[in-house]
Amino acid sequence: MVSNDVNGSRATTREWLGLAVIALPCLLYSMDLTVLNLAVPRLSADLKPTSVQLLWIVDIYGFLLAGSLITMGTLGDRIGRRRLLLIGAAAFGGASILTAFSASAGQLIVARGLLGVAAATLAPSTLSLIRNMFADARQRTTAIAIWVASFSAGAAVGPVVGGVLLEHFWWGSVFLVAVPVMLLLLVCGPALLPEFRDPDARRLDLMSAALSMVAVLAAIYGLKQIAQDGIGSWPVLSIVGGLGVAWLFVRRQRALADPLIDLALFRNRAFATALSVNVLDFFIGFGILLFIAQYLQLVLGLSPLSAGLWTVPGAVGNIVGSMLTPVFVRSVRPAFVMAGGLVLAAIGFRVLAQIHAPSGLATLVAGSVILSVGLAPLTTVSTDMIVAIAPAERAGAASSISETSAELGGALGIAVLGSIGTAVYRSQSAAALRGALPGAAAAGALNTIGGATAVAAQLSDPLRLEVLRIARDAFTQAFALVSWISAAIALATAIAAAVLLRHVDQSGEGESSLAAGRPQ
Repeated sequence: MVSNDVNGSRATTREWLGLAVIALPCLLYSMDLTVLNLAVPRLSADLKPTSVQLLWIVDIYGFLLAGSLITMGTLGDRIGRRRLLLIGAAAFGGASILTAFSASAGQLIVARGLLGVAAATLAPSTLSLIRNMFADARQRTTAIAIWVASFSAGAAVGPVVGGVLLEHFWWGSVFLVAVPVMLLLLVCGPALLPEFRDPDARRLDLMSAALSMVAVLAAIYGLKQIAQDGIGSWPVLSIVGGLGVAWLFVRRQRALADPLIDLALFRNRAFATALSVNVLDFFIGFGILLFIAQYLQLVLGLSPLSAGLWTVPGAVGNIVGSMLTPVFVRSVRPAFVMAGGLVLAAIGFRVLAQIHAPSGLATLVAGSVILSVGLAPLTTVSTDMIVAIAPAERAGAASSISETSAELGGALGIAVLGSIGTAVYRSQSAAALRGALPGAAAAGALNTIGGATAVAAQLSDPLRLEVLRIARDAFTQAFALVSWISAAIALATAIAAAVLLRHVDQSGEGESSLAAGRPQ
């Protein structure tokens, strides 16, 4: 059992080199969420999946990743965070090879599922290692900023690298990028990364692990189905079932002497507030990305690759905001850094609310860059606060809670804001589409702007252009309303963060955390 979580000691060159190594799998973690979308047309032509199989190919990675995070974070505390990271890296590399050379849709689904489980070891392990490698509060904030930026870098380079590979190689090539990176981690990790585990850890409670996975999977599945198809009995039942399993999970944790998650963390006001801010950060961030992607492709008519390239400025803005955060935190309390970032994000959403179809590319890029720069400090500071407040031996569990909250916040944002946008789209286009199209065609066009685009493709001019105009105008109005709602949420969250966390310093200490009792 090794720990370098000494009293405020400053990191050396070895720790910074180790940070560079663990940033690489984080970059791949987010790349794998984006490159598949570009490869879908090629793999569909090659493997000929059914519509249901294609949905599972796209979604299973994210589902199993989200469902496995809590278990993997706690497992790292128990068996060693470096050990789990290296095991996960080997598994991720192997699963990437299986994915690249899948010969059938079923095999690809299984391989993508294995990738998701392996990916769940990466983020909690790397974040909890940062907690132990960087005991100095200022250095830890910088390290977490770099960690956050690596995810944004993956999102930025994913479409570019994927597009280049698909221009010259087969669809599986986009997954082989992970193999040399994971080999580098396996070679350098043992030399540069410290090992740390909970010295008093007991056997992993498998029932708690199963309950946590089922609860998260059921909730995220239901939220994504609502975002895709609207509110229905099955998605609602899935969410209710997930909440029921979550209740059973919490009851079990209270009864166990050595729980999977230490619920005492949630009684700390600073921890609970930072976690809530993190959820809302991803709620508005992921929710608006859904509209940005559709606007680029279905309103402006860009190809998936071109649309992906136009999202790069926003990803770069996120990287810039992340790297500037440590500079701000040196002279400004974390609460006010978060509040300032949220106000800037609200301005970005306000810019997006002024978008007009179909010539709003400049407005969209400007708004997305502003809100990305604004939200980046929020992600960095809230994550830093979450892992700083947790005891060192529970850093893996705290990291997994942070990552799970991000996944749930993102899924919730897509579902809620997506449902609001869909309702506005339908209300704004209903009368015009029903007047222009026969019943069956109008119903298809009213479902989504994607449905309207598909219906329009079967029509001749000028009716085709009229249907597209109606659908695009309605979607743009929905986009604007969701942007206004997101701006309001950002401002409300800014006020809450400034008030509730105003006495908490960079290390997570302060009146608000002490009042609730810092976990020991």
